[in-house]
Amino acid sequence: MSLNQVYITNTSLFLPNEPISCDDMESYLGFINDKPSKSRKIVLRNNGIKTRYYALTKEGKATHTNAQMTALAVKALFAGDPNNIKKLELLSCGTSSPDQMLPSHGVMTHGWLPETNVMEVVSPSGVCCAGMHAFKYAYMAVKTGDVQLAAATGSERFSGVLVADVFEEEAQKLIELQQNPFIAFEKEFLRWMLSDGAAAFLLSDKPNEQGLSLRVDWIEGASYANEMEVCMYAASEKQPDGNLKSYMDFTPEEIMNKSILSIKQDIKLLSDNIVPLGGKRIKEIFQKRGLTAEEVDYFLPHISSDYFKSKIFEVMEQYGEGIPYEKWFLNLSTMGNVGAASAYLMVHELFHSGKLKKGEKILLLVPESGRFSYMYAMLTVC
Repeated sequence: MSLNQVYITNTSLFLPNEPISCDDMESYLGFINDKPSKSRKIVLRNNGIKTRYYALTKEGKATHTNAQMTALAVKALFAGDPNNIKKLELLSCGTSSPDQMLPSHGVMTHGWLPETNVMEVVSPSGVCCAGMHAFKYAYMAVKTGDVQLAAATGSERFSGVLVADVFEEEAQKLIELQQNPFIAFEKEFLRWMLSDGAAAFLLSDKPNEQGLSLRVDWIEGASYANEMEVCMYAASEKQPDGNLKSYMDFTPEEIMNKSILSIKQDIKLLSDNIVPLGGKRIKEIFQKRGLTAEEVDYFLPHISSDYFKSKIFEVMEQYGEGIPYEKWFLNLSTMGNVGAASAYLMVHELFHSGKLKKGEKILLLVPESGRFSYMYAMLTVC
């Protein structure tokens, strides 16, 4: 059986509303206990994010669902000829912040696309790697000839669980118990890190007749969950033994009083492990595929904070796969950390930048701190 070449022939994005500055964040997310956050400036000083997007009004009301934003990104793939959306045979949608537990995010997105036909829909779950898993599923479907045209998406709507209302009950309970009224740092930290948005790739077994395409050379993933405990989690609480207690095992009152639905992260576990494990794996992939860092023209690592930039650089140097900063392409400072959509957003901006030349190679790296997973991909401009 011969396998097809797979090409990204178009990319798109949808970012809700206007970019929001660091000073305006609490105007949208609200003040916990009616007081400005003490951690906000500390986190922002390290993460390097200048603007981000929220699917919120200043009153904290949602302006879009995750599925709506994702559908708008898919529609944008066909802005030049909207009728071509009927040729889609597969919709593969990754997110870590679906609007509901069920139905799946993918079918809810399909529901916002009445102009499409009946098609296969999949919804990989996870954290930041979910968008890359969606990309890989679409890639494999085109590569095997199962479909000829597929859309893969990454999207997030984190803002709904970052608003002050999610934390108010816990803050009030702490006051009543005469304890420190400030929410634990592992909960509040992510309020200043995460953003909303959606982006999409159009995958085909044929390159564009005019203009550039991106050939997908390979996509690889790795999970270290067999070795590592949970680091980033939501709708649960981490126990002293490292296991998670599900929201289903808390009372409704506990869910509110302990802000169980918030997103949490074990900061020390993250900083000690996320970069070394990712660097180790990339060395293994390069060795297996006979690649060298010199072959890479653009390096697009998904980083949640500028804090990790130098650490990634250093660990790749340590493993003998150093890539100079002039080859890096990042947009964290303007887009924010959009989780499962971040790799798509970087590729989109680079693809439409006018910088690319045929034959250049683009290396993607997406780490996920949920339980330390990683996705890597190589694209060639053609």
